[in-house]
Amino acid sequence: MKRFLHVIVALAICGNASAQDVAFNGIVTDVVGAPLKKVKVYVKSPQDYTFTDKKGAFGLTNVKETDTLKLVYKKNTYFVPLEGRKSVRVRLGDKLEAYDAPDLFNAGMDFISRREFTNSANRISGDQLRREGYTNVMNALRGKVPGLSIGNSTTFGSQGGSFSMRGVSSINASRPPLLLLDGVEVSTFDDVSVADVDYVEVIKDANSYGIRGSSGVIKVFTLKPGSK
Repeated sequence: MKRFLHVIVALAICGNASAQDVAFNGIVTDVVGAPLKKVKVYVKSPQDYTFTDKKGAFGLTNVKETDTLKLVYKKNTYFVPLEGRKSVRVRLGDKLEAYDAPDLFNAGMDFISRREFTNSANRISGDQLRREGYTNVMNALRGKVPGLSIGNSTTFGSQGGSFSMRGVSSINASRPPLLLLDGVEVSTFDDVSVADVDYVEVIKDANSYGIRGSSGVIKVFTLKPGSK
């Protein structure tokens, strides 16, 4: 019996270890080695990304050694096949150069930033919202985002309704989520037709938006002309 219990415990430990996030750290510089900040870095989806900080550093989780990093800087996209690397230094210039960086690998989770949206964002496509026949964006989001509580109105402070994000710190619980329409702050999505929505991102942990994002962010992106 004891031996059987030991096996169960060992399997549980292995399962927990495999489920833990694995850090992938990197630094991006220009040709002379100066750090480049605000370089967008992602692997598969451009909606799941991070940015380099003022030191050119970035961190992602669970990046496979066979993956290819995509770096977007000044409207140019650069591709960095990892080819077994567990961390990387990238030099952007006329010729892209990438090097192994064991010191960055040893930094563990130090480079991981809350700006990484892979674990904190819920992305819902416009097609998903349109399936149930709603015309109002907030009503269409009901039940689709864990922790998003929607009352009877989509306008902050209006009588009889509100919406909030569970899981944010209690000190910010009374502050409504930040609403962004194509990157511009708005007070309501009432004037947005679900028919015009490309996708919606709901972010619980959005400290990169400052105090306004401390209670979460709801971002609506509309379809571009001719994309319907």
